Amino acid sequence: MAKSQKIAPSIGGGCTPVVSRRHLLQIGGLGLAGLSLPRLLQAEAESVDIPPQADACILIFLNGGPSHLDMWDMKPDQAEGIRGEFSPIATSVPDVQFSNMLPRSAQWMHEATLVRSMHHSVNNAHAAAVYCSLTGHDRGEIGGGAKPDDYPAPGSVMAMLRPSDRSIVPQVTLPYITKEGAKGPPQPGFFGGFIGRGYDPLFVLKDPNQANFSIPELTLLADVSNTRLDSRRDLFRRLDDTVGKTVNDRGVIGMNDFQQKAFDLLSSKATQAAFQIADEPATVRDSYGRNIYGQSVLLARRLLEAGTRMVTLSWAPDANATWDTHGNNFNKLKNTLLPQFDAAYASLLDDLKQRGMLERTIVAVLGDFGRSPKVNANAGRDHWNHCYSVLMAGGGFRRGYVHGASDAIGAFASRAPLIPGDIIATIYRLLGVQHNRMIHDLLGRPHRLVPSGNVTNELIA
Repeated sequence: MAKSQKIAPSIGGGCTPVVSRRHLLQIGGLGLAGLSLPRLLQAEAESVDIPPQADACILIFLNGGPSHLDMWDMKPDQAEGIRGEFSPIATSVPDVQFSNMLPRSAQWMHEATLVRSMHHSVNNAHAAAVYCSLTGHDRGEIGGGAKPDDYPAPGSVMAMLRPSDRSIVPQVTLPYITKEGAKGPPQPGFFGGFIGRGYDPLFVLKDPNQANFSIPELTLLADVSNTRLDSRRDLFRRLDDTVGKTVNDRGVIGMNDFQQKAFDLLSSKATQAAFQIADEPATVRDSYGRNIYGQSVLLARRLLEAGTRMVTLSWAPDANATWDTHGNNFNKLKNTLLPQFDAAYASLLDDLKQRGMLERTIVAVLGDFGRSPKVNANAGRDHWNHCYSVLMAGGGFRRGYVHGASDAIGAFASRAPLIPGDIIATIYRLLGVQHNRMIHDLLGRPHRLVPSGNVTNELIA
């Protein structure tokens, strides 16, 4: 990806356009786009009528399908070809065990809800499974890339229904726009979908572990003072007002909200400060792990602290790159994936707890599916949608709770099965949004927010 494409704003869709160094001119383009596609950029927000138990969410998506059998639903009494190479260890909750590859995470189980009985209908296409897991829309094995009629991402929903009350970007996805295969299209589930490209996230596609990490697109150019920025803001406001009266379209009367947010973003000290990850003490950065994922999780915490409502981290540049361990499963987990995850997740919970933020922040660790009970001939595990696990902490989820169970070999849910829509509905509930409310697409057609699934009250404290 070229330098000018390191950050994609939330106007793009599947092939997302970028904010270049001439970003002020592009902000002007937002107003012009509003002239021809006003409904695209301005879906009408509806009121939220559920008292929220959480104010923000960090969604860590282990893209590719993490092995539940080698992480938090181990089967040590089974044959070698099923139980795997790792050993169970005690967690901070009696009788609940994790893999010995997750020693730090194990000590936070008392703050978490673990669901061991997840399932859905998609076993082959990562894209369809990712989309189902993020939106609750299980449409079976319909793969392909992101489409404008997809259900919106959770961050997009929150940006529309419960936007941040601070002058900062409402939602961020990092550090990749994950592709369906190395040369495939962007996966669905991360975009605004049918509520419009104006609700796409801000994509941060730089590595925050790099010494020169910065977001120049969010910094005023040397020749642009705040006074000049205000002048341009007034110019676009007058232009939109004039054109709005001419065409009599509610979508362009007055300054476009998203154009306003773009100006606010440029001049927001909170936004600019949040991206200054180098300000973190070296010991804190080290604890998260000096890699792209650990530092992205740390950056997510900084963004939420500044007022961003939701940050989604997709842990793979493409669906096959990380957690899709069809071969060499145990070495990949042991040497890279689990140590990186363990450090980032545990450090995040520790940080949020110390800052008094964990009570009002959801940390959700999701994946597209699990891995097969039987180890294959390549020392790997294959896709397994019939039973897998997810982990949530903070923000109103029950502490130290295990929901459901798998059978003796981790192949099928044996008790209290749940589907992705149940998890997404519960997350919305805790964030103050009704999962069964109607939201409207750009043609005004109503859709139930979570098409399949309901709030699972057992998961809520």
